[in-house]
Order: sequence, then C-alpha cells, then structure tokens
Amino acid sequence: MWSSLNDWLWNERLWLPANISWAQLEDHDGLVFPHPQDTLMAVPLALALVVVRFTFERFVALPLSRWLGVRNQIRRPADPNATLEKHYLMKGREPTESQMNLLASQCGLTLRQTQCWFRRRRNQDRPCLTKKFCESSWKFVFYLCCFVCGTMVLYHESWLWTPVKCWENYPHQPLKPGLYHWYLLELSFYISLLMTLPFDTKRKDFKEQVIHHFVTIILISFSYSLNLLRIGSLVLLLHDSADYLLEASKLFNYMHWRRMCDTLFIIFSLVFFYTRLVLFPTRILYTTFFESIGNFSPFFGYYFLNILLVILQLLHVFWSWLILCMIYSFIKKGQMEKDVRSDVEELDSSDGEAAECPQMKNGAAQRPGAAPLTALGAGQPVAWLTGIHQPRSRPEDWPRGGLPQRRGQL
Repeated sequence: MWSSLNDWLWNERLWLPANISWAQLEDHDGLVFPHPQDTLMAVPLALALVVVRFTFERFVALPLSRWLGVRNQIRRPADPNATLEKHYLMKGREPTESQMNLLASQCGLTLRQTQCWFRRRRNQDRPCLTKKFCESSWKFVFYLCCFVCGTMVLYHESWLWTPVKCWENYPHQPLKPGLYHWYLLELSFYISLLMTLPFDTKRKDFKEQVIHHFVTIILISFSYSLNLLRIGSLVLLLHDSADYLLEASKLFNYMHWRRMCDTLFIIFSLVFFYTRLVLFPTRILYTTFFESIGNFSPFFGYYFLNILLVILQLLHVFWSWLILCMIYSFIKKGQMEKDVRSDVEELDSSDGEAAECPQMKNGAAQRPGAAPLTALGAGQPVAWLTGIHQPRSRPEDWPRGGLPQRRGQL
C-alpha cells in the first residue's frame, strides 16, 4: 500500500514534462542533480536552528537590549479572581457587554472594575518589549545573512539578470554546491518558524503569516524536488531583499530611535513595493507563466508552481495595502492612531486606567487629583511596528537635564 501511494505521489506524468523521467535526473558522469529525499535534511537542521535561536536570544539579543536601553512597560497585574480567570481562559479574552454585567454581578464588582480586570489581564499576556526586540534581532541577523549569501551565490549566474535562462536545458541542470546549501538553509529556517509560532509574538496578520510559511515551505520543497532551483532562488532572493530592512526598522523603533526607524521604514517600503509589486509579477510570474513552456507543453507541475506563486502575490498585495494604510494615516493625521499589525497594549493603571476605574475591593485606588497620562503625539510614523504607544512616565526614563520636553508627557 505504501509503495503504491509513493508511486502515485511521484508519478512522472504529474511532476515532469513529457518524455522526461526520474531516471534521467539521477547522478551520472560526475554531474549531481537534486533528489526529493534531500529535503528531509531540513528537519534536523530546523531543530538545530531553534536551539541556535533561543541561545542567540538569551545570550546575545537580551543583553544587547539592556545595553541599548530597551525597557519593558511596567504593568499592573490583575487581582486574583477565579471566576474571571476561568471565563478569560475558557470563553474569551474580550467578553460582551452582557457577559461583563453577568460576571460583575457574580463577583460582586462594578462593571468598570470588571472591565479594568480584563484590560490588565490581557496586558499580562501581551509580549514585552524585550521579547519583541530579541525576536526581531534573530530574524534581522538571519535574513541579512541569507540575503548576503544568496547574492554571493547568484551574482555570477546568468539567470539572475535574465530570468528566461531559468528554463535553459530544463530539467537537465546540474546542482551546484553553493545553491544547495543556501536552499537547504532557507527551507530549514521556514520550518523552524513554524515550530516556534506558538511562542512568537502573535500579530493581527497571524493567519496570513501561517499561510505564507506553509506556502513557502511547499514551494521550496517542490522546486527543489523538480529541479526548479533557478526560479526558486530568484524568489528567495527577492523576498530576502526587503525582510531584513523591516526587522531593522523594528529594532530601532524598540530603541526609540525615531529618525533612524522612519528612514529605514521608508527604504523598506520602497524596496517592498518594487520587489513584490513590480519585479515579482513582471519578472517572476511572467517567466513561469509564459517563458517556462517554450520548450514543453503544460503539465501538472507547471500549474502547481504557478498556483503557489499566485498565492504569494496575493499575500504581497495584502501586506502592501496595510503599509499604504499606515502611510496614508501618517500623512493625513501626522501620527499613528492605531496599530496596523501588532496587538496594541491597552492602558493600565500607570497610564490612565486608574483615572477611569474606581478602587477595586482588593486593589489600590488612584491618588486623588492625579492626572491621567496621554498617549504619544505626532512624529512617530512607525509606532505600529511594536504596538507600544506609551510615553516615558518614570523619572529614570526622563532625558537628562530635567523633565520631558515632548508634548504629551508629564
């Protein structure tokens, strides 16, 4: 049964052009060709990358964040309450108004006290700033290394500058060692991202990210097995060219280096729009749709490849729309009023929540006459990257020479 399933899965009529067999892609005369079983090496490598990542975040990124002055928001924990905790874990983090009234009556609290409890509880589950910094540090280092390695591998290859040469003498294209190692590294990295998804910061485009990772893993594995490494390498290099810029912009935003963050974000936006909305459809999709079938008729593998690439293009359009919305909001209003991708942290008692909430039975009341803190004002066009919109509110966070000078701070 397993043999029959394997024969059906790797049917030559499905994955290879007419009159081409797997036997013709076996190693011969000193020439090495890619084989589907080679992709299995990516699984242990992905596990190794997970270990390297956690080691890097713990012993490199975390001390670096402290040295650069990245500080977590001080959060007031929610008071212990078994009834509210059970509802939070079992039925949802954001109860409806009717559910909130019922919970308030069951716990002997007011409606506003119950709302305060859920806000504080949600803030407890949100990732801290140092966690985001560590994640972005790892991704920045890896994306940058992959982009540099990919550029070195492909710079002298003819198909980098002329994509139609991806199909020259296909599928009889020998495998080069540099391309093999780079390809396997990219596949291992995306598998490791799937492994760590439950522990990573969840953003509003979480579902799209999962789809992207799955499509990328399938596309890399599929293109390797069918010796489509040339066109696959172009797709990988094109994506890596913008990803490290986004992570660098996040890092500077976490450090509150606004000008550098804004500059990098503008560069990232330009690179993203050019590579994903111009080069990808006009160079990659064009050659896979039309130039790839110049020497053979369409087959199942041809349609499968193009479907995966079209899914990637739809994701590009989705993320481009998010970026355009954020840019439009900044140009029109001068500030980011809401987070586009991140889960924005809600105000807690130290940022004005106590001004709205009366004293809870086992909590501390707001000091009489205390003024609520305001959110950050204009001049922060990429604050959406972190989801942190609170000003410095502690004396140790104030700049030297006196009180904070920016509008909106105490």
